[in-house]
Amino acid sequence: MSWQPYYRGDGVARDVRLAPPPPWRTFPRAGQPLRYQPPPGLADAVNAALHLRRPLLVTGPAGSGKSGVVDQVAQELGLGEVLRWHITSRSTRADALYRYDALGRIHAQNLRNARSGDGTGDGAGSDDIAPFLQLGPLGTALLPAEAGRPRAVLIDEIDKSDLDLPGDLLELLESGTFEIPELVRYREDAVRVRRWDGAGTHEIVRGRVTCTEFPFIVLTSNGERDFPPAFLRRCIRFEMPRPTRAALAAVVAAHLERPVGPAEAELVRHFDERLARGEYLAVDQLLNAVALLTASDGPVDRQAEELRTLLLRELDRD
Repeated sequence: MSWQPYYRGDGVARDVRLAPPPPWRTFPRAGQPLRYQPPPGLADAVNAALHLRRPLLVTGPAGSGKSGVVDQVAQELGLGEVLRWHITSRSTRADALYRYDALGRIHAQNLRNARSGDGTGDGAGSDDIAPFLQLGPLGTALLPAEAGRPRAVLIDEIDKSDLDLPGDLLELLESGTFEIPELVRYREDAVRVRRWDGAGTHEIVRGRVTCTEFPFIVLTSNGERDFPPAFLRRCIRFEMPRPTRAALAAVVAAHLERPVGPAEAELVRHFDERLARGEYLAVDQLLNAVALLTASDGPVDRQAEELRTLLLRELDRD
């Protein structure tokens, strides 16, 4: 990417076309398994989780590369598209398993009844629950799977959840099974329900889903809260270490898709020294600085220094 003053602040319209973005900021977004550089020890933790069929809880500061491992594992082992559940304070266990649009179903029933009254519809007898149900990311991952080929799931930023959510997941992480109450009570024993990944539907019998291959689940945490022991003992836990200078250079080289040059090495050195002083910075900030400041016609002198300060601002300061 080349630095260009696209915006000049004078309000004058211009015919501007942006230069290509850095390789890791192309769209539509996709995983970057070839660029991911796992820190020492993470591969062992992943393999332990795979062998034991246990979730992997990865803890570390924002931007430390916690979530990238699930894409690389799915790519290497042929586990298919990663199913993602991004946690908020309002996330619930039910959100992860399935979604039921009760209001949409009532509205559809009312429309059918109205049409039946004027002779244009067939009444409530055609009511079908299937269009108003969709499995969630974890619910889809728990569907029966090919032997030895579990689905991969990312549960991102679990520490942002309501305090009760980790406890609510305990039984599910042990049994690998759940019920959809709306289908347990439904008049038909078998209903085909849409999957989260858009890959068609799956027949659910008497409202129960039971996995045959426990998913490869990666949970990430920024370390902002503690979890109950009952939850922690069900996970393989790994804490992201502070990256070494060599590891930072390897990350930059992997994302640039070429060896690190002197300009990039100087930014890596500066970044590493700040990390050593305990400053709170994320690796993607380093990548931003490398992409912008080391371009062949990038900013120079005072402008370069000002942009470096802007791009490498500490995350825990206003």
